[in-house]
Amino acid sequence: MATAKGFFVTGTGTEVGKTVVAAALAQNLRRKGSTVAVFKPAVTGLDEPGETDHALLRRAAGSEQSDDEIAPYRYGPPASPHLAAAQAGQEIDPERLRDAARAAAAGAECIVCEGVGGLLVPLVWRVCSGMRNKLARPYLVRDLAVDLGLPLVIAASPGLGTINHTLLTLESARAAGLSVAAAVLTPWPEEPDATERSNQETIESLGEVPVRTLRQLDLNEPESWPELQID
Repeated sequence: MATAKGFFVTGTGTEVGKTVVAAALAQNLRRKGSTVAVFKPAVTGLDEPGETDHALLRRAAGSEQSDDEIAPYRYGPPASPHLAAAQAGQEIDPERLRDAARAAAAGAECIVCEGVGGLLVPLVWRVCSGMRNKLARPYLVRDLAVDLGLPLVIAASPGLGTINHTLLTLESARAAGLSVAAAVLTPWPEEPDATERSNQETIESLGEVPVRTLRQLDLNEPESWPELQID
């Protein structure tokens, strides 16, 4: 899938705006006239109220993909996917993830994939078949990003602590040979303070990566979202 157009969106951790950034990218590609597919390997936290990540991605892309086509694995508890799968008596299959992502990409001109948590979150840690609880080589979100071969976009908080978190994510990505297209600081305030401006400049300089900003979005009005231009 390395020749597919699109992006793989990861984050410096949880609750840093991955889904919002992925949705904004999908909307941006759609505005340019492209047909856009979306993909997320696993969704957890379905027990919590509110619109699901995969539903927001589908709406932003104007896609008609089914839940299974967007997110092959979906779980109720808000947990790491390997744990949520184990609690459901399942095991995430990396090959199924790769096949599903490729199928989604084949049905559109562009694809936006959203990871789960950060790059080092395990999708598979233990195997349940054969020798029970036998340690297997973990299959991380980063491994899936490498397999799909899409440029990486890193979602990060604009506030205190983001320099370290973002540079560590950049280092982890590049160590695996991933190409990083940009980092996106969100939600970017209307009047950023000196710390937030410095964070943007420092990450851009030390990380040698373009750093974009994205304001708080009204998720109910995609037409009001600003352009998020990433090459």
